[in-house]
Amino acid sequence: MARSDLLKAEVLSLLLTAARWHPLRPLAAFFYRHMNRFLPLDRLGENAYWMAVHHPQPEYPLHILILPKQDIPALTHAPSAVPGLHADLFRLVEQMIHRFDLETSGYRLITNGGPNQTIPIWHWHLVCEASCKGSDDPGDSHA
Repeated sequence: MARSDLLKAEVLSLLLTAARWHPLRPLAAFFYRHMNRFLPLDRLGENAYWMAVHHPQPEYPLHILILPKQDIPALTHAPSAVPGLHADLFRLVEQMIHRFDLETSGYRLITNGGPNQTIPIWHWHLVCEASCKGSDDPGDSHA
């Protein structure tokens, strides 16, 4: 992995760690709400409402984070009146499934809530537990 990619992954990892610390959650949410376009992310795909990136602290051979572009703190706070929010989520997931050939190797799509949600931003994990195409991508260097 290139030095700049390692630096980006380290910065994002530090931001995620800070967001897990309860006193810093409001600051993390503010930063994300107003400055997410400046986060050091190598985007795998995106659309009007969502972006997909390699998880900076992966727990699987392939671990993709799917993040909203707007501040949505939890699934229960997702606006139902926003046309395309949910449809764009599943379109992006489908693109990642095809890009990494996950129909063959298998995958899971996970979202956390309540005390299981450790950062104050609703997000999804698209994971592949088996050896899968793309498992040598940048997110895997931190496993």
